Amino acid sequence: MWKTLKASFDSPDSYVSLALGLAVVLVVGMIAFNYFKAKMQTAKVTQEQKQEQAGKPTLPAKYTVKDGDTLWSIAENYYQSGYNWVDIQQANSLTNADYLEVGQTLTIPDVKPIQVPPGEISATSTQTPPTQHRTYTVRTGDCLWNISVNIYGTGYRWTDIAKLNSLANPDLIFAGNVLTLP
Repeated sequence: MWKTLKASFDSPDSYVSLALGLAVVLVVGMIAFNYFKAKMQTAKVTQEQKQEQAGKPTLPAKYTVKDGDTLWSIAENYYQSGYNWVDIQQANSLTNADYLEVGQTLTIPDVKPIQVPPGEISATSTQTPPTQHRTYTVRTGDCLWNISVNIYGTGYRWTDIAKLNSLANPDLIFAGNVLTLP
């Protein structure tokens, strides 16, 4: 048997055939390896997505305040929108939203997330019929949110101020500008 095998390798064609056979086996092996590697990565991504969905908290929930937490950051974690910080403040009867103690337990209410695209004025803002408009002269350091809080007691009316004054960019107001208030 060894003699027959040795005789079949005496021909140069047999070495070429052997090399080509090894190349084919190597290429097929690499293709199979890459195929299974891609399948494993896809399965891993699918598993991570399932874990993320399973990891979403059910509301209402309890949350223990950690160092550096703000109502905005907590609302972003639970609602993917920081605008819901007001709901958390109201659910916990917090008089000062800026004052949270580490270890404090907060109730996270089951409310609809508020989604306002950045840079856009919300279409859901309250609109009051124009009656008698007041004016406000912008001071250094003012922003529409702070003006709205000072005048109306809520910052969410900044959109009404921006609309009434036809501000192309509500982030750009300058000291000395006179704004019409709704």
